[in-house]
Amino acid sequence: MLVLSRQRDESIIIGDNIEITIVDIRGEKVRLGISAPPHVPVHRKEVYEAIQRENEASAQQDGAPPAKVESLAKKKDQHNHHQE
Repeated sequence: MLVLSRQRDESIIIGDNIEITIVDIRGEKVRLGISAPPHVPVHRKEVYEAIQRENEASAQQDGAPPAKVESLAKKKDQHNHHQE
């Protein structure tokens, strides 16, 4: 794992089109701003893991297709982002 140190308003670039900026630091909480193309999914780890569990359950039960589950999670992430 690559470990980098950054201060508020500093960024990290991943590849040619993903930028992660330290927006705020308060105590033990760091707020990140992420700029990525729309086709690159960006999730908090717990949301990603929930998507994976739902996809596995869906595949076993012939439920909602994985793309639908990811779409719902993306909407939830966007909703949560606007509330922060």
